[in-house]
Amino acid sequence: MTALNYAQEYQRSLEQAFPYVLYFGALYATPNNGRYRWLNGKTIEIPSISVTGRVDSTRDTIATAARNYDNSWIPLTLENERKWSTLVHPRDVQETNQVTTIANITKVFNEEQKFPEMDAYTISKIYADWTKQGEKADTTVLTTENILSVFDKFLEEMSEGRVPKTGLLLYVTPAVNTLLKSAQGIYRTLNVGAQNRLSRAITALEEVEISEVPSELMKTLYNFTQGWKPAAGAKQVNMMLINPISVITPTSYEFAKLDPPSALSEGKYVYYEESHEDVFVLKNKNKGIRMSVEA
Repeated sequence: MTALNYAQEYQRSLEQAFPYVLYFGALYATPNNGRYRWLNGKTIEIPSISVTGRVDSTRDTIATAARNYDNSWIPLTLENERKWSTLVHPRDVQETNQVTTIANITKVFNEEQKFPEMDAYTISKIYADWTKQGEKADTTVLTTENILSVFDKFLEEMSEGRVPKTGLLLYVTPAVNTLLKSAQGIYRTLNVGAQNRLSRAITALEEVEISEVPSELMKTLYNFTQGWKPAAGAKQVNMMLINPISVITPTSYEFAKLDPPSALSEGKYVYYEESHEDVFVLKNKNKGIRMSVEA
């Protein structure tokens, strides 16, 4: 039996799953992911174009022609290199009516380990990059009286930073989502559906889509020694307002293979996968991120 390399097929299935199983899946669909090129297996380059401003024109003379733009490629190295492997005994597959096939095992691994880890890495890496670039989170203790004021402040700061409001996303913890539902000054549209039930769910503010994320996946720092867990000293991210054009999320699944039973594996199947992935805040787009974090 020939060893099977599932990397390409696995990559396609993961890309299809990201928007639905990752809480921050929309950030993995950022248009920036189509605007970089691979330099090697761990490094990407993103284009940067700068231009000059306009000057006065005259009808009587012709100015000297000159190039008024510059183009450069900024390298970014993916630092998040992760792997996972497992042995599967053929008798386990037979005796569990195919329940422990590698497809089922990796499905549970993805949903219960890999995807939550990717979410944890995403929020913590955004926070790390963003603060490293000089940005500061709002540490106001959120209440029903002030939460809309904090949100309005975020929108104001984004407007001052010339951040497009189209496509903005607001990620909130369940507790903050509850505050929003009860916030002073908020207006709800109550729709009576086919079942004559009133819906009071708030799914958008100022046309900004709201996504609720478990609080354990909204921390500033994690320990990724094995899997993921909040690190000592981690702070709670209460909410994050973000335009996906502010980040780039390259993912490279380089290897995913299932080897058949052999003498070296003592008669067991061996599954192994390794990937490089990362999240970067673009320096010229960091105004497109605003955060509320505990003091």
